[in-house]
Amino acid sequence: MQGRLERLSLLAAPLAVVFWIVGLVVTNTFSDKIPDHATDEQLLSWVQGNTNPILFGGWLFMIGCLALVWFAAILRSRLAEAEGGPATFSNLAFAGAAVAAVFGMLTAAGDVSSAINKDDITATAVGTLHNSSDMFFVGAELAMILFFLGCAVVALRTRVLPKWWAIVAIVIAVVLVIGPIGWAGLIFAMPLWLLGTSWLLYRGSSRLRAASEPVAV
Repeated sequence: MQGRLERLSLLAAPLAVVFWIVGLVVTNTFSDKIPDHATDEQLLSWVQGNTNPILFGGWLFMIGCLALVWFAAILRSRLAEAEGGPATFSNLAFAGAAVAAVFGMLTAAGDVSSAINKDDITATAVGTLHNSSDMFFVGAELAMILFFLGCAVVALRTRVLPKWWAIVAIVIAVVLVIGPIGWAGLIFAMPLWLLGTSWLLYRGSSRLRAASEPVAV
């Protein structure tokens, strides 16, 4: 039962990606377009006129961040088992993912909070909460560097993941360090790496399970 639950938990990675995409689509497609360089008053008008898509889309996006933590916990157990000892780099990878998930939730939480309090909140507060998402996005970007490097170190030492996949993780970490292009590593490369890692671990679990089953004589 525990093994089956852990294998199913590997689906948390694709679920996270799905929730992120759907959350962003709901927020940006079913609400009015925010003007470029919007003023606080325009942002308040946007929140008051698009409360439901902001709440629903933001909520889905934050659930995706929780799914990331779930997957990171499963991944940490695989890495720690392979690493052995104090599992320093496995713990580092999990910590990076957990911190990034918190920052990720905060990127959406500002607009969600504004939508909840749309009748009482001031335009200045709405503008502050909305624009703070950039700050939290940068925090998530930097935190994921720890995740990718921690995973890469364990994979290179133990081959719990393919060596070439560990090198891809290092490349993504380098991209995240570079400010002008780091956003692309978080938005595009990170979800793809999570999906690939989920598939690699699931395939490995299936092979191990097949090898451990008794053969009928």
